[in-house]
Amino acid sequence: MIDRQTVKDVLELIRPALQADGGDVQLVDVSEDGVVSVELQGACKGCPMSQLTLANSVERVLKERIPEISKVVPAL
Repeated sequence: MIDRQTVKDVLELIRPALQADGGDVQLVDVSEDGVVSVELQGACKGCPMSQLTLANSVERVLKERIPEISKVVPAL
């Protein structure tokens, strides 16, 4: 099982880059099968580039630091 606090700690590393562009990210859920749900906020929410931000920034860094993560998805 992936520790929620560890995921939050890694998101803190990503957060300044998102905030520099007027956005943010919030952890919503961590499932037992390694799927992390996040909500992009601020300028990132609804941005046409949000899927790229999620995949190329958030997911890449989380998976590098926590190999047990299988994927990162936007919260519904």
